[in-house]
Amino acid sequence: MIQVINRAIDIIEYVANNPKEPKLMGHIAADLNLNTATCANIVKTLVDRGFLKKADKEKGYLLGDNFTEIASGSFGYKQLLDRAEPELLLAQQTLQENCLIAVLKENKRIILKHHIANQLVQATTADEKNAYDASTGRLLVAMLPDKELAQYIRRFGLPDKSIWPEASSRTQLLEQIAIIKKQGYVLIEDSVQVIGIGTPIYQNGKAVAGFSIYMPAFRFNHEIKELMIKTALEAARRISTM
Repeated sequence: MIQVINRAIDIIEYVANNPKEPKLMGHIAADLNLNTATCANIVKTLVDRGFLKKADKEKGYLLGDNFTEIASGSFGYKQLLDRAEPELLLAQQTLQENCLIAVLKENKRIILKHHIANQLVQATTADEKNAYDASTGRLLVAMLPDKELAQYIRRFGLPDKSIWPEASSRTQLLEQIAIIKKQGYVLIEDSVQVIGIGTPIYQNGKAVAGFSIYMPAFRFNHEIKELMIKTALEAARRISTM
């Protein structure tokens, strides 16, 4: 078993040595001194698992998309992001504002997919942000199962009063989480005066990602608020799988 793993890694390293040039099966086997049938079986498995792929217009193999996903932090979310693409476009067109898909990793809200609207004055947000200071971050913390939530609070502490003043004590945080769970979304103005809404994307009954629309605070009003909530909730529902 260890020998097979080593051979698979050897093949990946061989293909990665010149990632833009497809490697022929025969060359892989010969250069790595592998039996052709053994090499073919390993390559087929690597293709099936997304770590190698067949070249589009040439014979041979290239590194698979899984490596790009691992590097970007989006590994395991390809199907979700594929479903999200038309919803991001629709939300962007509906509100003419930025929207994104994000996940919770450690104590950070991490953006996996981002659509930027064509506005003269843009709201901006970091690719990685303190979860307590982002609508999708607060949402995904709130949606953690009770045991995981308790572990999260023990590990990362309570929100700083400067970024979430209503939740700077444990009691207040749990009260805010109860509100988020009841209403099913988060709508906040963050520490840099950006209004953002976060709505949950579910897989197998668990909130695994958040859909967000965000804009500068000066463009926000009651009419926009209602449209943001409606658009974000509907988009997240369509992306979700139960």
